[in-house]
Amino acid sequence: MLGVRDPFHRAQLAIAALFCFLGFQYATWASRLPAIRTRLDLSEAELGLLLMACGAGAAVSFPLVTVLMRRLGSRRLAFLSAICLSLLLLALAAAPNYPVALVAICCDGVAVGCLNVAMNAQGAALEATFRRTAMSRLHATFSAGSLFAALLASGVNIVTTEVAVHFGVASVLLLLLVGLTRSGLLADDLSGAEKETPKESRRRLTMPSRVTIWMGCAMVFGTVTEGAMNDWSALYLKDVAGASAQLAPMGIAVVSVMMVLARLFADGWRSRWGDGRIVKAGSAVAGAGLALALLAGGTVPALIGFACVGLGVAAVTPCVYVAAAGQGTRALSLVAAMGTTGLLAGPAVIGFIANANGLVWGMGAVAASALLVSLCATRIRWPGRAEPEPIPS
Repeated sequence: MLGVRDPFHRAQLAIAALFCFLGFQYATWASRLPAIRTRLDLSEAELGLLLMACGAGAAVSFPLVTVLMRRLGSRRLAFLSAICLSLLLLALAAAPNYPVALVAICCDGVAVGCLNVAMNAQGAALEATFRRTAMSRLHATFSAGSLFAALLASGVNIVTTEVAVHFGVASVLLLLLVGLTRSGLLADDLSGAEKETPKESRRRLTMPSRVTIWMGCAMVFGTVTEGAMNDWSALYLKDVAGASAQLAPMGIAVVSVMMVLARLFADGWRSRWGDGRIVKAGSAVAGAGLALALLAGGTVPALIGFACVGLGVAAVTPCVYVAAAGQGTRALSLVAAMGTTGLLAGPAVIGFIANANGLVWGMGAVAASALLVSLCATRIRWPGRAEPEPIPS
């Protein structure tokens, strides 16, 4: 972040780089799932279990995240977990057999859980510190990272099909990105800024409010939809729609392009129509568009349906994170935990459905998940319309 003097933009760029990092790392190995499946000779059920191991790692990480956030803070936790994720790509590429791959991907889930909570805490602290909206654009860089990963996967696949070469190049790029971000991250975040009273400490183990639970459910279904597109779109295009190996990763690219574009404009939409309307309408478009594409069949309808998903779910996670931050840091941490679990474990469930009934039914479950976001959104207490960010003169 050298050369950026404005404190807000310096911190915004550094935090955005973390979001880009996570999207790139996740989509890198997700885009090569067909190659990993072939190299390790996996069935769809075994592939689903591999993805489930990643989700399990994320789920069990959150007691650890709570301790690490308290002891390290979000800045140092983000840096350390990013380093681990860069190295875990190499471990996955070098895995000689299925059990070793399971261990590597489970560790990846733990590190993803740590980075997800840390970077969203940084994003919430950015908005609270500078009183300016930024979360949608931060999440746009996650989608941009996924897009860059998909393009890199297609480019490398033209030169060589070796997963080790691809993941080696990706790891170098990720480590360079980590080195550029550390100095710009905020020293404090909401979890450190809020002082816990003795009464609040005694209530730590109480059940979250119903509003928080509905937020968590919306986040789960939204991230299941988003994660499934990353994990299964390439396989759907190749195995069901009959796309070539070079075209198959473009499913992720189409989703990512639409999500980036939508998130770049999402803060303006929030100011005009409010978070609740954006989430309800967008998730309905995602579910209906994907369902119609599955009924039509073929590569072109699939890509159009994937575009609807990218457009529709783009604003879900930013809006829910903002709403959760308004309920306090515990709500934010819980919603982030559920979101990461949905992102990583949900696609594994889709794999089990696909193994039992076919990938078309698995993708149909993704469409249903998007529609369930609309239902959850009707039960959430959304914040008032945000004021648009002033345009610099």
